[in-house]
This record gives sequence, C-alpha cells and structure tokens, in this order.
Amino acid sequence: MDQGAGAGAGPQGARGRLGAPSSGMRAPGTPWARFSAWLECVCVVTFDLELGQALELVYPSDFQLTDKEKSSICYLSFPDSHSGCLGDTQFSFRIRQCGGQRRPGHAGEKRGDSGAPASLQREPAHYFGYVYFRQVKDSSVKRGYFQKSLVLLSRLPFVRLFQALLGLVAPEFFDKLAPCLEAVCNEIDQWPAPAPGQTLSLPVMGVVLQVHIPSRADTSEPGPLEPSGHETLLPAPVVLHSVHELDLFRCFRPVLAHVQLLWELMLLGEPLLVLAPSPAVSSEMVLALTSCLQPLKFCCDYRPYFTIHDSEFKEFTTRTQAPPNVVLGVTNPFFIKTLQHWPHILRVGEPRMSGDLPKQVKLKKPSRLKTLDTKPGLYTAYTAHLHRDKALLRRLLKVPLGVGCSPWEEDPGLVLWLSPGDPQGLQKKRPSDVQTAVLRRHLLELTQSFIIPLEHYMASLMPLQKGIVPWKTPPQIRPFCQDDFLQSLERSGPQLTCVLKGDWLGLYRRFFKSPHFDGWYRQRHREMTQKLEALHLEAICEANIEIWMKDKSEVEVVDLILKLRERLVRAQGHQLPVKEATLKRARLYIDTAIGSLPKDLQAVLCPP
Repeated sequence: MDQGAGAGAGPQGARGRLGAPSSGMRAPGTPWARFSAWLECVCVVTFDLELGQALELVYPSDFQLTDKEKSSICYLSFPDSHSGCLGDTQFSFRIRQCGGQRRPGHAGEKRGDSGAPASLQREPAHYFGYVYFRQVKDSSVKRGYFQKSLVLLSRLPFVRLFQALLGLVAPEFFDKLAPCLEAVCNEIDQWPAPAPGQTLSLPVMGVVLQVHIPSRADTSEPGPLEPSGHETLLPAPVVLHSVHELDLFRCFRPVLAHVQLLWELMLLGEPLLVLAPSPAVSSEMVLALTSCLQPLKFCCDYRPYFTIHDSEFKEFTTRTQAPPNVVLGVTNPFFIKTLQHWPHILRVGEPRMSGDLPKQVKLKKPSRLKTLDTKPGLYTAYTAHLHRDKALLRRLLKVPLGVGCSPWEEDPGLVLWLSPGDPQGLQKKRPSDVQTAVLRRHLLELTQSFIIPLEHYMASLMPLQKGIVPWKTPPQIRPFCQDDFLQSLERSGPQLTCVLKGDWLGLYRRFFKSPHFDGWYRQRHREMTQKLEALHLEAICEANIEIWMKDKSEVEVVDLILKLRERLVRAQGHQLPVKEATLKRARLYIDTAIGSLPKDLQAVLCPP
C-alpha cells in the first residue's frame, strides 16, 4: 500500500467523534477513570482513496488529540509502501505528546509509578501506539483492498499485554465494527488498576487475561499465576507470563554475534538507525534493544517505527548538529541516504521461518554503506570496550567439534564449529523461551555488574544516620566525584561479578557523558534525598517536642509546623518512604505545636 497517496490532503480528523477537550487522566469515580488507567483512547484508522489515511473514530469520543498527534497516528498506523504487508500484522510506535498541559495524574497513578520498576513507569510526555493492521483483497472497495488499523493508545509500555488484547479484539472488530469496540471499552473500564506487584484477571470478550504487574519488589520471575477464589466461576484464564517482555532470542537472531556490542551502544545512548523490512520487525528490534538495559531505565528517545511523514522528521535528520540520542526504527530505504552521517546503522533482512538461524549480519565500516541496495549489516566504526562473551554464544548455539564452519567464520575473533547434522548451529532441541531466558539473564547480569559499583559508590555518599538530628537541617548528600569512583573500581569493580575482560574504565568514562548516567544519577539522588527527609522526620517524631518548644519563639514553632505539614503531604503522596506510625506521630506533634500558640495564630493555621 502507498502511504503517500493521500499526502497532499493529509490525514483527516475523526469524523464528528471528538467532543470537548479532555483534561487528561480522569479522576477516580469519574466516567472512564478505570479505562484511562490502562489506555488513553482507541483509534480506528482507515485508508480513503481521496483523503489518504483518515482517523475514522476515537473512543472514548471526548478524548482530545492535537492535529499533529492525529497526523502522526494516521501515518504510523499503516506500513509504508516499502513493506508490502498483506493480511494481518501487529507492530507498535511511540510519539511525543504535542502541546497542551502535561496531565498531572491522580494519586493512584503516582502510587502505581512509585512501586513500578523505573523502566516500566508511565510515559509522562509520550504515547505508545499498539497497532493491528489488516490489508486484504476486497472487490467491494474501489481500490480493491480493505485497509484498516485498530490502534490502542497508552502511556504504559506493556507491549505483550496490548498485543494479546489486540489479537482478541481486532479480528472481531473488523467484522462487527463500532458496537464491538464500545463493548470492549466498557469491559476495560471495569478492570482493576494496574497496581505493581498484583496478579490481575482482566475479562474481555468472554476471555480472561491473567497478568502479573511487575513491581520493584519482585526479586525474580513471578511464579505460576494462580487465580484467586472468587475467580473460579470465570472461564479458564489465558495466562500472559509477562506484560512487557518480548521474545529476545527471536528478535536478536540476526545479530546474536553482536548483541554485546549493541548492549554497549544502548548503554552509551548512541544514535542508532534500524532499517528493517517491515514495521513488525522494526518495532520489535527497537523495543528489544531498548530493553537490553533493564532494570536500568532507557533514558534516550526511541521510535519503534518512524516514517518520513513524522512531524519530527526534520529534527532527527538535520545535519546542522550532531545526531540526536535516539534509536530510530524505519522501513523506508530513503533513510539510509538521509541519515548516512549517523555513526551506527543496523540493516536487518527478512526474518526466516522458525527453526532457521538467519545468517548473522556482518560488522562493516560506515564507508561501505551504499545508499541503494544496502546489504544487511551493522555499519559502525565503534570498537567494543569489552571482550565478546564466546561462552554465551556456545550456550545459545549447538557447537560440538565437527565438520563445516559457522555463519561467523568470516569473523576471526569467533570461529565456531558445527556438526554436519546441524548446519545452522541452532539449539533446536531447546525451546525459544529457554533461549530467551538465557539471553535475558546474560544481559541482566551484564547490566547489574556494570551498575552495582555505581550503586555502592553512590550509597557511600549518603550521610551517616547518626548525623541526622531532630532540630537541625539534615546533612547534604556528598557530590559524585568521577575520579574517586574510578579509583574505587580496583577493589569493588565489575570484575567481582562478571568474568568478561576489557576496558571497563573506558566504558565508565564514556557512560558518564551519556543521558543514561544523568538519568540514573538524578533518580538515585532523588531517592536518597527522599530517604534523608524520611529519616529526619523519624528523628523529629522520636524526640520530645514539648521540651524543644520550651525556649522557642512563635516564629520557630510555626516554621516547624509548616515543615511537618509539607513532609506529611509528600509522605501521603508516597514520595517519602515513611511508616504509618511515624505519620500518626507527626500529626500529633502538629496538633501539640498548634495548641501551644496564641488563639489568633491557631485560627490562622487551622481556619474553620
């Protein structure tokens, strides 16, 4: 299909379905409050022969999108003309929220984010679009094809959950259209909120999806999901073992030989263009790459699927400044010419059938990049800091000594020998989910080995608890000194938990310049500051306030009252890790302090 056919007219707005501008996240108890805990809205995009891509419907109808957002959704909901996708296909995109006030979110949402892993928290300034696209021959349509997309717009990065939901809803919707969609939205509006740590049963269209919402407190993979007693009357659930994790082994099969180098590029926030044969391959590869750093939050921009019609096309393709820190997934070869100045370009080919291991892409110099007919490969001049983990590839591949050479024979750094009976080298006896678990565990341990020394050093900057006294300003967190940290690596570096050799110091030095260090440091400093405030509040609540007030002026007492109230508000908003007993004591201290003041001041502090 041709995305440019209606480019002159531009994507059209929803046809009379949009109501008054919404105020964003709905408060609890208002219509669609539960729905909006999961989704912002549902969109239907169709292809109009005269207008091009058109936004046919938005539900709930009062959800407001800007013209720029509508345009982006329309273009990103259809594969471009280079993909040639027939039948049904699923993929995803991510767009920047345009203009308008950033919705603050209600307390329930903030509580959810505070308990969620950093990498799975809601996006405050971006929307995720989860797409189910159908293109089939239809003689009743003037163009000869039925072309329509059902799109779920959300701030949650739950790609597996929403793909499963679309797999249930979209085929039915394409047959029954709007009435089916309204019924599904009403069912979602009855779902419980996605509270971290909870196992939830989500009924939709006669099926129950059972999911576990990840929590920071999760120490390992959740065990088998068991329905609770009141759910026994419902149909047997469809269990999703993860709401967000992709099949990493399947996504990375063409690049297994270079997965560690790609991990370094992601860690350093390097610009990377991914050119794939379809939006499905593009979006899965980009999402797999950005998930490599978990539990570290990916702090750079990324677009699982991006087109030349995107409103940020000029911003990302300008040559007047350095390439932005973004991972860009595309299908149009035009980007090879436009972005050939980017330092890293990954070109992947058509995926093979299950059981075949695609020929591994080669590492190539950027100078070999051709603007036309670019062959699959990782085009980069980057040299990895860490030595490649050959043991990982031996675990993923069947490599007994034998005859014949592997797809990696052209790489002098890694020669694997395969048996004649398994020319592809794939561990066919091992299920893909086991291979994915091996790969995911390796990347997790690699990230943890890199981050643990940073965490230990950061913890050493925290003031001692004995220095936190009730009636004085708490001591400050000491500044992060990069040289001191690098010196500490000799005794507490990643070599304690990781067998990989290489230039760890050089990798840390480059990491300090990346957006991920800035994002990690800001988050940890914020958490430590909150912990410091909580410890100070506990110290105050353990002291004797009446003794303290004896020789204090009214101004000092009022100042304490205001500070305690501020801490209470922050603690009740789950921004301070404080026990309920401490909060009760703080309220009692506030009442005691107010009671010690003259009546006129009491009236000011506690108006009727």
